[in-house]
Amino acid sequence: MDNKNYLVVGGSSGIGLALTRQLKAAGHEVYVLSRTNDQLKDLDVHHLSGDVTEDGFSTDGLPDTLHGIAYCPGSINLKPFRALKPEHFRNDFEINVLGAVKVLQANLRSLKRADGASVVLFSTVAVGQGMPYHASVAAAKGAVEGLTRSLAAELAPGIRVNCIAPSLTDTPMASKLLSTPEKREASAQRHPLKRVGSAEEVAELGRFLLSDQSSWVSGQVIGIDGGMSSLRPL
Repeated sequence: MDNKNYLVVGGSSGIGLALTRQLKAAGHEVYVLSRTNDQLKDLDVHHLSGDVTEDGFSTDGLPDTLHGIAYCPGSINLKPFRALKPEHFRNDFEINVLGAVKVLQANLRSLKRADGASVVLFSTVAVGQGMPYHASVAAAKGAVEGLTRSLAAELAPGIRVNCIAPSLTDTPMASKLLSTPEKREASAQRHPLKRVGSAEEVAELGRFLLSDQSSWVSGQVIGIDGGMSSLRPL
């Protein structure tokens, strides 16, 4: 396998960190753009400090050619609709959508230099499966799914673009929702497969979509959600 250059945005925690480890274990050069690097100190990766929600953030230090980008930042802002302010919607849109737009626009030439580059974005099961208290994050992630399909069409055939839509996953961002055995069990029981997914499982799908093994896959929103979006068990 040829070594490739990958950028993982938000690669210092959760699914992004798991993906960073998997790509590094496969022998690739991995660049991580994140606000912190505490979890990266045991990995031989290139860290770029930055916050995609801030104006003027820089991706200086990246190679001229990028074979793939995974944009992993997200938000879990669960509130009743009546309690949501316009700024909640703006913040979720900034993190989930505009951050991805900024990163991709800044690195589009680097992706085009690669022979068959790949982009992986992240949505949520709550876009396709209506859930209470998810109005703000579902609205933002719905935009991510639209962006995925639009860019996949515009950038073909040179750059593939796909999206992963997980259910609640065992990550630091979800820790408050899984903070007790009772909460964890309740979440597990909501899924047909009766358990909560791991960051490593979701990251493995991301690694596949970044790789040449998925070279005929583009414009897809792929659920990895314990069956929640499509199964109705007895």
